[in-house]
Amino acid sequence: MQIRDMMVPVGEGVELEVRRIQHQQQKGPVLVFLHESLGSIALWRKFPEKLARATGWDALIYNRQGYGQSTREVLPRPYDYLEVAGHRWLPRLLDRLEIPEAVLVGHSDGGSISLVAAGALGRRVKALVTMAAHTYADHLTLAGLEEMASRYRETDIRERLERYHGHRTDDLFNAWQTVWRDEGFHAAMDFGHWLAAIECPAMIIQGECDEYGVPEQVTDIVAGIGSSAREVFLEDAGHSPHLEQQDQLVTLICDFLRSEVELKNQN
Repeated sequence: MQIRDMMVPVGEGVELEVRRIQHQQQKGPVLVFLHESLGSIALWRKFPEKLARATGWDALIYNRQGYGQSTREVLPRPYDYLEVAGHRWLPRLLDRLEIPEAVLVGHSDGGSISLVAAGALGRRVKALVTMAAHTYADHLTLAGLEEMASRYRETDIRERLERYHGHRTDDLFNAWQTVWRDEGFHAAMDFGHWLAAIECPAMIIQGECDEYGVPEQVTDIVAGIGSSAREVFLEDAGHSPHLEQQDQLVTLICDFLRSEVELKNQN
C-alpha cells in the first residue's frame, strides 16, 4: 500500500488536508474516515490502515476545516456545522478526488456528519459505519463535556492534545465546548430527514461504557434509518471503540462489509 498526504481545494477558498491509503489496484469503494470533535488524521492511529489492509480497499482520511493544516474555520461554529460538513464539504472533497463510491466510517462528531453525508449522497455511499454518533445532546453528553472541561483545566490533557493540534488546540476545544453547551444548538439539531434519506446498509456502533452518549442514541438512529440499519453495542468499550477494541472492530466491520457490500455487488 502507498500512503500519500496532500492538500485538496474544495471551493470558497477552503483547502482540506488529506491522507490517502492506496493499493496497487483498487477493487471496491473507498473507505472514508471522519474524525471526532477533538480528532485528526493522526489520532485515528493505525485503524484506517488496518481496515484498508483487511478489506483490500483504498482509504481516505482528512482533517475537517479548522483542523491540522486545513483552512482555518470561522468561529464560533454555526448551529448547523455538522450538517454543512456532511452535505457540502465532504461531497465536494469526493468530487475533487473523483471518488465515485464510498464507505463512510465516522466517529463521534464524524459519525454524526457521516449520517448527513449518507443521506445527501444517496447511492454513492455503499455502506455506513458510525461509532458513538449523536443526533442530540443527552445527559451523558453534557456531563461528559463538564468532566472534560475540568480535565482540560486541571490535568495534562491540553498538552497531550497540543501534540496534534498545535496552536489551534484552545480554539478547537473552546469551539467544541461552546456549541455543544448552547441550548440554541440543541434546539436546532434535526437529523430526521437525513436519516430517512439513507439508502445504504448501516451499522451503528456504540461502546457499552460510552461516557458521552446514552444507548438511545443508537436505537433512535437505527429507527430513523429503518430496516437497512443494525445496532451494535460493544462490550468493554467506551467512546472510542476503534482504539479500545481495535482488532475486534476491524473484524466486525469487515464481516459487515463482506455480507452487505460485496454480496450486493454480485447481485
